[in-house]
Amino acid sequence: MNQILELFSYDFFLNAFLAAIFAAISCGIIGTYIVSRRIVFISGGITHASFGGVGIAYFMGLNPIFGAAVFGVLSALGIQTLSRKTNIREDSAIAILWSLGMAVGIIFIFLTPGYAPNLMSYLFGNILTVTSLDLSLLAGLSVILMLVFYLFYNVILYIAFDEDYARAHHLPVNFYSGVLMSLVALTIVFNIKVVGIILVISLLTIPQAIAGLFSKQFKTLLFLSVGWGFIGAFVGLLVSYFVDIPSGASIIFTLVVIYAVAKLIIPSR
Repeated sequence: MNQILELFSYDFFLNAFLAAIFAAISCGIIGTYIVSRRIVFISGGITHASFGGVGIAYFMGLNPIFGAAVFGVLSALGIQTLSRKTNIREDSAIAILWSLGMAVGIIFIFLTPGYAPNLMSYLFGNILTVTSLDLSLLAGLSVILMLVFYLFYNVILYIAFDEDYARAHHLPVNFYSGVLMSLVALTIVFNIKVVGIILVISLLTIPQAIAGLFSKQFKTLLFLSVGWGFIGAFVGLLVSYFVDIPSGASIIFTLVVIYAVAKLIIPSR
């Protein structure tokens, strides 16, 4: 225990601990929404499409996170627009933007003079390398998400479970869906440093799967998802530090183990 407490004297570990808290809050809230609305596949498309923003930002000498954020939000809104206003099916729109984002990212990284540093941290994540800027973005996003879900809880609940009901009551579903999809994109992008583009979708779904073993109530799922997300992130962080393995993979592996154990212990609901 003393050895664990001593870790908090290091700035990089304290930053990682704070990142685990904010990642749990943001992914717990948004993950509950996307799982309840059954748009996990869309989130996967946004995740990989955001790589295009990383490549463009590297090429232009900008912070890759900001490039990924812009590309991610545009991809999220693009998927909505293509699926609703054209004859393109939603899954086809996702596949198009998914592959486009990855292709654009690879092309611009290849065109960037010299070597693109820390690229692996964007693909696979490294929570130990989060900066004060990353923490500020995650903290700000967490506050915004808590406020949005507190103020518009009923509307979000209607959209997540019964969009037709929301439209029948003349709610601006397209507007709220656009805002929520933008928040999904920002949550994905700002958590890339924690577990990476390849694994971030797992951080949005596995804590919710664990929470679903204990409750089916949306509000309860929000809190349980945040709690399990933090436990998985913190334990995975400790495992990665002491065993010296990649932190992103360690966090996801820890969450999967927690889910497997909980599934064995808790009877089917």
